[in-house]
Amino acid sequence: MLAVGTFLMLTTEFVVAGLLPEIAGDLRVGVAQAGLLITVFAVGMIVGSPAMALLTRRVPRRVTLVLALAVFAVGHVVVALGSSLPLLLGARFVTAFATGAFWSVASVVATRAAGPAASARALGLVGAGGMLANVVGVPLGAFAGQLSGWRGPFWALAALAVAAVPLIARHVPPEDGDQQPVPLRQELGAMRSGRLWLVLAACATTTGGVLSAYSYVSPLLTDRAGIAVGLVPLVLVGFGVGSLVGTIWGGRLGDVRPHTTTVVVPVLTTVVLAAVWLFSAQALPTVLLVVLLGLLGLSANPVLSALAVRFAGVAPTLGVAMSVSAYNLGTAAGSWLAGHALGSELGAGGPVLVGTGIAALTMVPAVALAVVQRRAGSPGVGEPGEQPAA
Repeated sequence: MLAVGTFLMLTTEFVVAGLLPEIAGDLRVGVAQAGLLITVFAVGMIVGSPAMALLTRRVPRRVTLVLALAVFAVGHVVVALGSSLPLLLGARFVTAFATGAFWSVASVVATRAAGPAASARALGLVGAGGMLANVVGVPLGAFAGQLSGWRGPFWALAALAVAAVPLIARHVPPEDGDQQPVPLRQELGAMRSGRLWLVLAACATTTGGVLSAYSYVSPLLTDRAGIAVGLVPLVLVGFGVGSLVGTIWGGRLGDVRPHTTTVVVPVLTTVVLAAVWLFSAQALPTVLLVVLLGLLGLSANPVLSALAVRFAGVAPTLGVAMSVSAYNLGTAAGSWLAGHALGSELGAGGPVLVGTGIAALTMVPAVALAVVQRRAGSPGVGEPGEQPAA
């Protein structure tokens, strides 16, 4: 049920990209201005995830999930009815806050329900809902937008969110009645954990490396690999399917060897990104490597999220909210750098080189975290509520 929610959240984050020309034409603005609907959502996720974790800290998690879906639905109704860009930007920003709240709380609920031995696997399943959005939700949303107008997908997302409310309310277990809320000062104090900040750095670089290249993979495929424009969506679906499988299996491996996974994955991702750049003039190798990038590139994310929950100690929701912010910050910074590289002399291959460099940086916090854990004699992903050492 939580994966259904993350499916909706990731669909709305990326579906706008396929609807920008229609939105711009209807609102009578430039495509670049309409693109702010993507930017403001990312900013809302960066700011909103930790903010909502603090604002809802005394609210039962099941109630927070239901309220987040309700706000999500209302935000999409406002977008579907809106006729001015400022109104749509405001609605998207508020929706991003609800998305951040849902994602953060859902991650904690999943790890609590699965237990310490299967926390990364549980987050892999929750994250798989988001990866499925790239395979099914975003393409269907773009297709529906062409048939019914760009407002149609937003009406559909609002309706699906309303339908998900009773499912979440029914299946998410209530919290123990004797569980006392942790004082705010103690939650904020948990953010001093050095291991948590190493995890957050890895979250930013691993996602930034992959998505900086992926954001501009279309010109790479068409301009350098010579692939027909009509075939590009099929390659993107291949990337999405790879991400779906990789997220699930990454979570499974992460429960057994968490730090091995967080070190090996960025190494392999860096190699694959470098290979994409080297073989980008050849169509078949490029396509296969892009699919392999989907399989490997984000497969460590469930493990990193589980580690963020654990090392946040008494503030698991705030910890995973910080990881959501880190993922989005890495994506925003990486895509910005990749856009500049695309306009430079590097051309279509520039974003891949940027992604290679960012992905390689992941090895620094990942190796440092593994070394710290080995010296501390700590196991892998443990009970999310455990108080970590700084």
